[in-house]
Amino acid sequence: MTTSIHGDSIRKVVVACDAGMGSSVMLAGQLRHELRRLPVTVEHSSVAAIPADADVVLCQLGLAGRARAGAPGSVVVGFRLFLGDPAVARVVAAVKQGGVVFGTPGS
Repeated sequence: MTTSIHGDSIRKVVVACDAGMGSSVMLAGQLRHELRRLPVTVEHSSVAAIPADADVVLCQLGLAGRARAGAPGSVVVGFRLFLGDPAVARVVAAVKQGGVVFGTPGS
């Protein structure tokens, strides 16, 4: 299980969901916009079908365990809020300015 990654090494961020409510699609769009000038791809995926080449997976905290199981080579970052969550802001800052992204602890 991968637990951290430097922002300079992030090339693909996946926003994973399970409910299909559209909030995660909006978050993926927001991240695409924020990171558009950088060599980073942002995708949206079901938590059951996370691409193997994802460097960072963003998902609701309740899905983090499933995301880790489905994407053991990715750093999984759980968040509580779809908009304005500090965990998401830390990922964006690490990609833009450097720094380390740490995965959400858990089983």
